[in-house]
Amino acid sequence: MKYLQQQAYSLMDGETDLIAILSNLSALINETMDDINWVGFYLYKDDHLVLGPFQGKTACIHLYPGKGVCSHALESKKTTIVDDVHEFPGHVACDSASRSELVIPMYVNDEPFGVLDIDSPSLARFSQEEAEVLEKVIVDLLSYLQKVKTIGR
Repeated sequence: MKYLQQQAYSLMDGETDLIAILSNLSALINETMDDINWVGFYLYKDDHLVLGPFQGKTACIHLYPGKGVCSHALESKKTTIVDDVHEFPGHVACDSASRSELVIPMYVNDEPFGVLDIDSPSLARFSQEEAEVLEKVIVDLLSYLQKVKTIGR
């Protein structure tokens, strides 16, 4: 995790295609973090989250407001760490093997853009320190995408 932010930026640098950037970021996170079984992006479209680039088993395609950890994080505008997803009210189980989850909301100009979602088969897998590193990656991602005019036009 130590060099994740630097590696992420080097993957983005010079690229303008959103799907390519998000695909490589999900692959980088998947390769960097231990004990995870899914990592990817859901993008905000038509008032709900739609599956974007990811690494892992097949996933739920649509996530609707008020349901699950991803929607909670997006609606609260706060990074959400859930130690046991089976205890989370309204959890959406895309993979029954997932036990804990980390979701970072993404906003551009105060408008919802999507979320970074990471699942683990272990209880209480995610730390606050990991969340903070990943939040920095997301800040860099959104700043870069705005700079190259991929988003926020």
